[in-house]
Amino acid sequence: MCGRYAITLPPEAVRSYFAYSDTPNFPPRFNIAPTQPIPVLVADRASGGMARRFRLMRWGFLPGFVKDPKQFPLLINARAEAIANKASFRPALMCRRCIVIADGFYEWRKEGGERSSVKRPYLIRPISREPMGFAGLYETWSDPTGGEIDTACIVTTRANDLVGLLHDRMPAILDPERFSAWLDVEAVEAAKAVALLKPAPEDALELIEVGPAVNHYVNDEPSVQAPVAAPIRSLMRETLV
Repeated sequence: MCGRYAITLPPEAVRSYFAYSDTPNFPPRFNIAPTQPIPVLVADRASGGMARRFRLMRWGFLPGFVKDPKQFPLLINARAEAIANKASFRPALMCRRCIVIADGFYEWRKEGGERSSVKRPYLIRPISREPMGFAGLYETWSDPTGGEIDTACIVTTRANDLVGLLHDRMPAILDPERFSAWLDVEAVEAAKAVALLKPAPEDALELIEVGPAVNHYVNDEPSVQAPVAAPIRSLMRETLV
């Protein structure tokens, strides 16, 4: 599950990491929530190659067969193990793969048992402080009047042991060497693309407990990422008491 994330690094650093030529005016976002515009990377073959292009899409995937979005569940995530067999995602897996641009995501740890309402939020980010590319799928949905909206979702995989301290799912974070393969829907068939989706190495990430301000999506400023404890890089569950 990934229900909230961030992209806060300078545009130049993000552009260099993902190797696109666009120069968008996308401000830092510290608390991105579903239904909001999100930055994604897509492949553009119009020029005869496979240039990478920056685009904004709504976070909340709408399959082409949907008639009324109000009567359809909000699809912000897609399980990597199921996308090849789900009618909602199969066409996009074959033809419309994207990379969601991020540099951190949030997860909450329940305390006091399954019925407890107490949750402690954590920021999960690369130790290197580099950006991250989440595997994504997108669809351009058309309404009955001909209006169009680009929509996207984040593909998730099982959590690695570190993130597993908080939740059993995490975004499928692509190694930069696999960006081109995930985006290339013509040369890389669906089954091979799915094989790229694996949990990130534990030693690449850190968990940072943050304050409750991140619980409310209206709070979108640097303070939501202020740590309230030292980063966790150990797999010892005792570190989360």
